[in-house]
Amino acid sequence: MSILATNLGFPRIGSHRELKTATESYWAGKSTADDLLKTAASLRARHWVAQQKAGIDHIPSNDFSLYDQMLDTIAMLGAVPPRYGHTGGNVSLDLLFAMARGGKDATAMEMTKWFDTNYHYIVPELTADTAFALSTSKAVDEFKEAKNLGITTRPVLIGPITFLKLAKMRDGSDRWALLPRIIPVYQQVLKALAAAGAEWVQIDEPILVSDLDQAARDAFNDAYSELTGGPKILLATYFGALDDNLKTAVALPVAGLHIDLVRAPGQLADIAKLLPKERFLSLGLINGRNIWKASLSEGERLIAEAKALHGDKLFVGPSCSLLHSPVDLDTETKLDPELRGWLAFATQKLGEIAALAAAANG
Repeated sequence: MSILATNLGFPRIGSHRELKTATESYWAGKSTADDLLKTAASLRARHWVAQQKAGIDHIPSNDFSLYDQMLDTIAMLGAVPPRYGHTGGNVSLDLLFAMARGGKDATAMEMTKWFDTNYHYIVPELTADTAFALSTSKAVDEFKEAKNLGITTRPVLIGPITFLKLAKMRDGSDRWALLPRIIPVYQQVLKALAAAGAEWVQIDEPILVSDLDQAARDAFNDAYSELTGGPKILLATYFGALDDNLKTAVALPVAGLHIDLVRAPGQLADIAKLLPKERFLSLGLINGRNIWKASLSEGERLIAEAKALHGDKLFVGPSCSLLHSPVDLDTETKLDPELRGWLAFATQKLGEIAALAAAANG
């Protein structure tokens, strides 16, 4: 069995900051929504093709966002705070931006840092009465968009437990009581992705590297026991070690588990031994959060250790999404040549991932 080169996410801004320019132009009323959406589609196509050419086997989709992926998940679930006057149905582009930036009659939602990165996200606002309903088709639309280019992607979703754990409960109610209402929406999305031809779906649950109480661990068991039966699920963790949540993670009925071996290489042995042999182990070997070339020899060592302990059901990828890296070193034309030789941006990191997979396959 070949070890596959995979990616968890790619920067969306564009190598020349095209998304920022297009978004700010739309906000200023200087361009139309169609102009913005055309720029976004062009960037997605460029990034998918670049990853395909770099030798990435599992290319992500739905990692692209006009603002941030937590806001996209709020829209997907229809969890729009009442002050925006949303009465159901599809969440529009202007409503999406109103939640992020504020509108005529409603303040913006709170923004905070995504774990310990410099990336920010919109904080979900929930109450015991929050109703959930599938309100965007973004994940399926972008999968089909890539498929029309001849590229079958691995769609990315923020997981239900990370979503609920990071939400603000406005009335102090029990967040986990909302889980049975959220899971049917995720099931709808997974079913639609399967119908569109998705074999794998990546569900990001970085909350697994934080301190969790038993209620949260129970919520993981409850959620993922309901999400099986559709596409294969790669449960992605990153930004640290699983530690006390290790047994919870390896026991979940998913097809694969991604772990961060840049931040926490010492967790490999315990996870590789405990993860059932029929499941894929995805090795996060290339740092998704810095600008430096990787030590490929260290990556090869970890792959060899994983093969010895778990077998050949392995993926090779970045520690986390490459969203946190600059896009392409080739656009930096004025760098000192010696400094350039030390650097690897997102595009170059794709080459490192593919090189490790190729070496692992002989």
